Amino acid sequence: MKKFRSDFLWGGAVAAHQLEGAWRTDGKGPSVADVMTAGSASQPRKITAEIKEEKNYPNHQAIDFYHHYQADLKLMAEMGFKCFRTSIAWSRIFPQGDEATPNEAGLEFYDRLFAECLKYQIEPIVTLSHFEMPYYLVTKYGGWRNRKMIDFFVKFADTCFKRYRNQVKYWMTFNEINNQTGYQNEFCLFTNSGIKAASGENAEELMYQAAHYELVASSIAVEHGHQINPEFKIGCMLAMVPLYPLNSQPHNIMMAEKAMQKRYWFTDVHVNGTYPNFMETFLKHRHYRNDITSADRYNLQRGTVDFIGFSYYMSKTVSFSEDNPAYDYDDYSNDVQNPYLPASEWGWTVDPEGLRYGANWFNDRYHLPLFVVENGLGARDEVTSDGKVHDDYRVNYLREHLIQLKKAVVEDGIDIIGYTPWSAIDIVSAGTGQMEKRYGFVYVDKDDQGKGSLKRIPKDSFYWYQKVIASNGENL
Repeated sequence: MKKFRSDFLWGGAVAAHQLEGAWRTDGKGPSVADVMTAGSASQPRKITAEIKEEKNYPNHQAIDFYHHYQADLKLMAEMGFKCFRTSIAWSRIFPQGDEATPNEAGLEFYDRLFAECLKYQIEPIVTLSHFEMPYYLVTKYGGWRNRKMIDFFVKFADTCFKRYRNQVKYWMTFNEINNQTGYQNEFCLFTNSGIKAASGENAEELMYQAAHYELVASSIAVEHGHQINPEFKIGCMLAMVPLYPLNSQPHNIMMAEKAMQKRYWFTDVHVNGTYPNFMETFLKHRHYRNDITSADRYNLQRGTVDFIGFSYYMSKTVSFSEDNPAYDYDDYSNDVQNPYLPASEWGWTVDPEGLRYGANWFNDRYHLPLFVVENGLGARDEVTSDGKVHDDYRVNYLREHLIQLKKAVVEDGIDIIGYTPWSAIDIVSAGTGQMEKRYGFVYVDKDDQGKGSLKRIPKDSFYWYQKVIASNGENL
């Protein structure tokens, strides 16, 4: 029977801004994450124009991985990690984002980090832009609404590709580039593209223009990366949230189809190097995205990706509404509760089979290797009187998803490169800024108010995942 490939990359995932801390150490500049306050399931994070002393900015310290990375990587090696997915904080390398030369102290940190990974034969999987662009690029240039961002990003990418060409093989350009389709929530557009729509501005139009510049920047970076080291494998990264029809009523079937198109056209451009016809038509009807040049189209074709990285946490369900005859999907007016699925405390549906569905959906359309680079359960963990964390709910969640991922490999024949659940260790939640919404295999003693010793405690899931990796997914 077919199994996971012998070189399957088992590991875990994080993002620099959610774990490194040290937000002003060794010349690092502030990122968009550094002006976001703490929130909760019921209270959204706030984006402040400048740092306010009375506010709690959880990313400033995070879990201080910057000073704990050696001990943390040792724990990951103990689990048996074959890879470790992280990101490079753009504002460590270019503190403002538009400097002529990079910050050597920032480059040296990642020299040390990747060397430590390789010491344990852990393959670094690196995302270049993971919701942490330099905040100066927002205040001076308006973020990705500005075409100048393409050159800034490409310079950052080239710097990283050249510096780490012998340490990193797997790269991704923009994390969850399609999350900004939820532009009605200012948090989505700000974290992806550094944009806050002003009164009177059309946030949807801004999103499509910014996404175009990002796709062009990605394609140029991919082409440059392949020139710098032909052995590089450079992918895109999408948030896979399958959008199911509520039922078999034809209007709902078509609503789900149009919703999937609107959410995943980014993949068409990344993989095929061209905009799909449905998106060209949509943008024309909307009179959006005036700034697209023949040079842009040329670059898109030259820098297509080698694999598709994707996150999977949940599915959603959509329903047609009579006041939207054009099937123009958005997250707020068309989403409905799936009557067959439970949800987490934070309202995320739990749907293991959706992972297999999403893998099949990508495979059927793009015929590239796939990499599951995020999948996990946010939950409240407690340290019991025996000093341990018994997170059987997380083990059950991950086990059920891995059963479906294995079916995608064994029964569906899909080429899956690896699996890096979110997260390798407890980190600051990107969505809520909480520490108490925990995902990791390792507990970190810190609460939502920023208090705690930062002590690391392996959870029960740590030892379960250790056995999964040792058996190459046979012992779930």
